[in-house]
Amino acid sequence: MIRGAKTGLRARTEADVALLHRELYEDVVHRTRADDQPWQPIAADSGHSPFAVVEPSEDAARFSVVELASDELAGSASVWGIDTHNRSAHLGMALRPAFRGRGLGTDAVRALCEYGFAARGLRRLQVETLADNAPMIAAARSAGFTVEGTLRRAAWVYGGFADEVVLGLLVEEWAGAGGKAS
Repeated sequence: MIRGAKTGLRARTEADVALLHRELYEDVVHRTRADDQPWQPIAADSGHSPFAVVEPSEDAARFSVVELASDELAGSASVWGIDTHNRSAHLGMALRPAFRGRGLGTDAVRALCEYGFAARGLRRLQVETLADNAPMIAAARSAGFTVEGTLRRAAWVYGGFADEVVLGLLVEEWAGAGGKAS
């Protein structure tokens, strides 16, 4: 487990799937804001849930986020699009409704940076989120990310187009690097 101050990132278990699917996927409006793929009715136990336990891969790492104080499942996080040649990747996370607004998102983003930079040896991490997703933008900025630009009307979100913000963090800017650039 990768531990932050408030959260831990651990391997997803079968016991996590139904709860994550129910709270983060079946809320159609929320899910269309969090995913660039169109929502489809998928059963949690079908093996096709976005939260299904999958084999490890070189280009993605999927985690369950746990709140350390309670040891409860708080959400889902991932590092994906891992490009070993350019040493870059994307990251994202979603917290269950009961765990939002408590500083866990910022801590989980920092833990994802620890994974990307320290465990995987990446040099750049990127976040893409809707321009009105203030909690994710604040969490990323708090972890050291810089807003790099806005993609105007780039995301189809439940009946209309919305702007996306791109944020980036380089390993030498990361607070966990201890001032060392690699």
